Amino acid sequence: MERARHLLVVDDDPEIRDMLHDFLVKSGFRVSTAGDGREMARVLAQWPVDLIVLDVMLPGEDGTSLCRSLRAKSETPVIMLTAMGSEVDRIVGLEVGADDYLVKPFSARELLARIRAILRRCGGPEPVRERPRVLGFAGWSLDQGRRELRTPDRVVVHLSQGEYALLGTLLERAPQVVERTELLEKHRGDTSIPFDRSIDIQISRLRRKLEEGPGGSGLIKTVRGIGYQFTATVVDQGEAASSGLSRGA
Repeated sequence: MERARHLLVVDDDPEIRDMLHDFLVKSGFRVSTAGDGREMARVLAQWPVDLIVLDVMLPGEDGTSLCRSLRAKSETPVIMLTAMGSEVDRIVGLEVGADDYLVKPFSARELLARIRAILRRCGGPEPVRERPRVLGFAGWSLDQGRRELRTPDRVVVHLSQGEYALLGTLLERAPQVVERTELLEKHRGDTSIPFDRSIDIQISRLRRKLEEGPGGSGLIKTVRGIGYQFTATVVDQGEAASSGLSRGA
């Protein structure tokens, strides 16, 4: 029997914590709760967590700072809850590594839809293959078995689940231009809206990480008014190795 996915709800309002705990448990999840960053750290030290629902306004260290610290060492998906509805506030949350955001007051059903969309796109089982796919480009490699991005000098680059999913889509479709609306629909599920900038922000984060490594500049091109294009030649290194072995036999 497949285990229930484990969610962590971090909010200093006990009524919101209890409401979300009961609702998400009834929806089939295992749920832990925390009221601040210290309680969050204790839960994360004890059990693996599949997704974190993280409030921005917390006592002590706030949610934005906690998300930044978490993202430096973990790829666990994060949905941020904020009482501030301005675009700037949402952008800040996405810039520090959140996968999605939701403005209070919110519908528990909408939160559930967003949780399920994120877990579908980045937490499901990989397709069964004879060998793991390793996609190579400009000396870099994306190992889809290990879910690792490596620079040409073999340094692992940490990606959030959203960044990993976006890069995988761009590599799979290269050199085609992938429309922005398609990325929104695929990586935000049915919750995306036409003026949503989350994809643009995650693309910017992904670009910065690529540009920090050798040969990583200019790999993702913006096609104005349409979407994004991966410019380097992408090679399935598993297939290339297999072909080389066949020729040498």
